[in-house]
Amino acid sequence: MSSPLNIHLEHYDGPLDLLLDLIRRQQINIYDIPIAQITQQYLDYVQKAVALDIELSADFVYMAATLIHIKSKMLLPRDPELDKIDPQEDPRKELVDRLLEYERFRSAAAMLQEKRMIEEAIWSNPQIQNFVNEDEGPGLAVTLFDLVKTFEQVLERAKHRPLYEVNKEEVSVPDMILFLKNSLRALPSGKTMALVPLFEQQRSRRAMICLFLAVLEMVKQQAIKLTQSESFGEIHVKRDTGFDEMQVTEESILRIEEEYKS
Repeated sequence: MSSPLNIHLEHYDGPLDLLLDLIRRQQINIYDIPIAQITQQYLDYVQKAVALDIELSADFVYMAATLIHIKSKMLLPRDPELDKIDPQEDPRKELVDRLLEYERFRSAAAMLQEKRMIEEAIWSNPQIQNFVNEDEGPGLAVTLFDLVKTFEQVLERAKHRPLYEVNKEEVSVPDMILFLKNSLRALPSGKTMALVPLFEQQRSRRAMICLFLAVLEMVKQQAIKLTQSESFGEIHVKRDTGFDEMQVTEESILRIEEEYKS
């Protein structure tokens, strides 16, 4: 018999992280999730965590209830005649949308983290501060946590504002890169622009997400730099060394759209 000390349980940042790992590990089509199978595997993980006295957040319990609810809805028989009158949406659709959105953010976060690690590995002259004017500090480096936290706050506020009807919205990440370039080009050289008002100008959640991904892409290409004047302060954006060189060509549009496919 194996010792309980040999039991290893994977750590996940949240329930969506766990679900994505279950789906990817078994090469399941995310648009056609076998909900009964995934629900059982999810509950097995939760039960093992409880047995090992590992504390899980309330999000894990809520997701377990959501999966059971979806499973029960899919097991209920549906009258074909009623479907003709009122077609029922796939009960899994909302969960699939959440998983896809979470995966996009996770990929973008990984890209930004990789860039940060590369920058930290580059040697810099510690005496450079002797040549910086006290009134011209470079500003604090903005972490991924700061950026994502700001974006979450913008999305939360957007839930309570009036809704706009936008038909067949075709906004994309390349569109938002052009929007950012034009906004910054209008500023005097060296000046910064607050990031939150740029998000709040957008008329839909999709546009906000595309703008968020555009910010990550431009940071990656060193076209823009994110700064804060103080810890936990408002994030500002300004031109970086690669701003003028970054061109939104047909080739780059295809690459960006493939990388941030939604």
